[in-house]
Amino acid sequence: MCLPADQHLLCNYTDLYTGEPWYCYKPKRLSCDTRINHAKGGYLKHLLTNNEALLFQSGVNIKVQIHALGKDRINVLPPEDNAEKEGSSVKTESIQLTPSGYYFKDSWRPLGGTVMRHFNESAAITQCLRNKVINMYGDSTVRQWFEYLITSVPGEQPVISISVVFLLSHVTCCFHLFPEIKEINLHSPKNVGPFMAVDTTHNILLKYRCHGPPIRFSTVIASELRYISNELNGLSGGPNTVVVLSIWAHFSTFPVEVYIRRLRHIRLALLRLLDRAPGTLVVIRSANLQALDQEVSLYNSDWYSLQLDTVLKAMFRGLNVLMVDAWEMSSAHHLPHALHPPQAIVKNMIDMLLSYVCPEKKRSQK
Repeated sequence: MCLPADQHLLCNYTDLYTGEPWYCYKPKRLSCDTRINHAKGGYLKHLLTNNEALLFQSGVNIKVQIHALGKDRINVLPPEDNAEKEGSSVKTESIQLTPSGYYFKDSWRPLGGTVMRHFNESAAITQCLRNKVINMYGDSTVRQWFEYLITSVPGEQPVISISVVFLLSHVTCCFHLFPEIKEINLHSPKNVGPFMAVDTTHNILLKYRCHGPPIRFSTVIASELRYISNELNGLSGGPNTVVVLSIWAHFSTFPVEVYIRRLRHIRLALLRLLDRAPGTLVVIRSANLQALDQEVSLYNSDWYSLQLDTVLKAMFRGLNVLMVDAWEMSSAHHLPHALHPPQAIVKNMIDMLLSYVCPEKKRSQK
């Protein structure tokens, strides 16, 4: 995003619409128009001395529970009425530390807001997304949602006898959430996209596209690097349009100013979209905790990701958008942290998303 121009000639790939900067050193014998691919350059490794490496040991001083030196229990008592205490000058200030939800038997229970439904049958999911266009933009954590929707199994697995398994092993490898949804082969690079899936019977269109640089995927065709705000500007929107955003992981190695600038552009594009099509449903997936080994800890930090998550929630506060709190849904679960959370957590995230798309109908009071 910033290269010293006094050392080499630069190719300026700054986006003309958003002003998002991106530069490359110009090749000696090629013009700047010959760019084909965008690839991750990797990280400089082995930068730690032996003594420094001792400070980055998984299970020793990374991701280790801090035990209490004294009592490990806190008794919360009801607030006292200071007015009854004559001459008391103590003033209490209310500090709201309200979690967004909790787990009960591996099922997420949100506190307040939309009532979460559980979509354990493919028919319920199909009915919810009938006549919908779902546009997913962002990093691999929302691509994981796309993959889950077209390949995973809701609820309990069907029981199949061993003799039948051998007969079916060459026919199919898995059951699908949407029996009739078909992924279109766009000849896109694996794990990069763009991807598309269609259910023509129920008129469902599911799409995923990665966000513009910085992006740490292996190789992305340069022409496929699209900024989310530009993609939002191209949407007609409407009551049958769902927009899902997840943008955080690839900004964890950049100053927070870079992240703020990107979110500002996305926020302005969302305002324009909601102005011309107020019925558009926008759902934002927040950051989540991840596994941090010795190497990853050099360039990633849950503490810093939490700062990005705080910026994300502040940036979109007050807009007509909904949030899937992946941070609390990953931190509250008993499974180990992972950049791409386990399926049990993703299933709850998808249920939350679908609950936004198809909220529970209020029962009429007699």
